[in-house]
Amino acid sequence: MDSRIEKLSKTIVDYSISVKENDRVLIQYESSECNPLIKCLIKDIYKNKGIPFVKLIDNELNSLILENSNSKVIDEMVKLKTYEVDNFDCFIRVCYTENEYEDKNVTRDIRKELGSKSQEVDDIRINQRRWVLLNYPSLVDSYKAKMKYDDFYNFSLDVMNVDYESLNEKIKPLKELMEKTDKVRILGPDTDLTFSIKDMPAVPCCGTANIPDGELYTAPIKESVNGVITYNTPSPYQGNIFNNIRLEFENGKIINCSSTEHGEALEEIFNTDEGARYIGEFSLGFNPMITKPMGDILYDEKIMGSLHFTPGRCYEDCDNGNISSIHWDLVLIQTEEYGGGEIYFDDVLIRKDGKFVLDELKDLN
Repeated sequence: MDSRIEKLSKTIVDYSISVKENDRVLIQYESSECNPLIKCLIKDIYKNKGIPFVKLIDNELNSLILENSNSKVIDEMVKLKTYEVDNFDCFIRVCYTENEYEDKNVTRDIRKELGSKSQEVDDIRINQRRWVLLNYPSLVDSYKAKMKYDDFYNFSLDVMNVDYESLNEKIKPLKELMEKTDKVRILGPDTDLTFSIKDMPAVPCCGTANIPDGELYTAPIKESVNGVITYNTPSPYQGNIFNNIRLEFENGKIINCSSTEHGEALEEIFNTDEGARYIGEFSLGFNPMITKPMGDILYDEKIMGSLHFTPGRCYEDCDNGNISSIHWDLVLIQTEEYGGGEIYFDDVLIRKDGKFVLDELKDLN
């Protein structure tokens, strides 16, 4: 057993979701390749006197079910989701990438109906339960990262085992500054965006929900966003991989969108519901070990020197009033290698080319 797997399991159980006596913990995983971690999780949950359950998810079969579903089937899916939320205290989701395009044939109408009917129970799960999401390293992930599998496996475990408690301390000055800020301006290649975050909380993310982690998020005042942003990382979503997404905003709303390919699918995503054309999250990423995109949002949104600006649902602990069945973390890297860029808080430059320039923030570089 790799000692890093054991360390990761202990971090998840003791720190991320803090399993207590009699906590019912549902472990959902997507491949038997994840079994080394799943076995450790089960043992550690028992050590904490919790009650583990496991559920193996087959994405190929689930996609087939969704492709052929109807309103009655969707209603039953929502009942199952509701049962899980009502009967478990904690959730661990271990993803394993085998095919980004598996759910490509699921129609927009099915996605929209499932998203709408699941919205209430999903909000409870996200905002009122303890949960953590991570990706177990797969061969497909190593291909996307352009690395040998053994090298990617080692990289992935090292990244997931970052010292999150130390990172949480380093974030505090940025959290304090963000919560004093009104106007934000983002500049970069084909990007000039302004919005307000006045009186919005700033929430540090240091291993308590996502692994790997390392970000600080808030939300813009819903109708304050104006200008244009062009993202420079590939983004898999709903069975397609989008590149060079460009969004134009007026009074908070996306009024124009484009990408290198899949333009019609992009429009469909933003037509999912009214909230899909408004922003639910603005976040800065600074995991010190993630420096390049690999087409996996869970990693890419934590890239050192990045930001993500997220169409769709806001989080309950940073509520700007935007309600949607989607939440799509789109990532812009601002390091010099990726074209550079600047971030201003109330007309003061705080980050340039991905590096914080204020003395009190430089520990995050």
